[in-house]
Amino acid sequence: MESLQVSDYMNLRPVTFTHTLSVAEAVERLLQSKQTGGPVVDQKNKVIGFLSEQDCIVQMIESSYYREQVAQVKDIMKTEVISVKPYTSVIELAHKMMVEKPKVYPVVDDDGYLLGTINRSSLLHAIDLQLNDGYKRAS
Repeated sequence: MESLQVSDYMNLRPVTFTHTLSVAEAVERLLQSKQTGGPVVDQKNKVIGFLSEQDCIVQMIESSYYREQVAQVKDIMKTEVISVKPYTSVIELAHKMMVEKPKVYPVVDDDGYLLGTINRSSLLHAIDLQLNDGYKRAS
């Protein structure tokens, strides 16, 4: 199982955002994509931040309280992004997910450019497939 890599299970079409996008538009993208968050990328597709449903909920509550919706993604995105490389093993990422908070990790190349994302469900699916395959071979 150590040979299973993130690249084998990552989402190649993640929802993404630009830093100038309005939070309202970002929420629409999240809802349409049915994803819980996504990377914020620059014009060259380099990851510069991360936006989650949680970030949007906080902003939307504040916007409804103050009756204004002018916030942009750059105002609420996380700038310290925890990402993984495509060659990271699934087991290594599973250990990382047990300790760290993110539910979705951007998958980036060695220069920080976005390749995809991987979430807890995809990771669980990868481990489940391997375990079931191992049980079948042992039988």
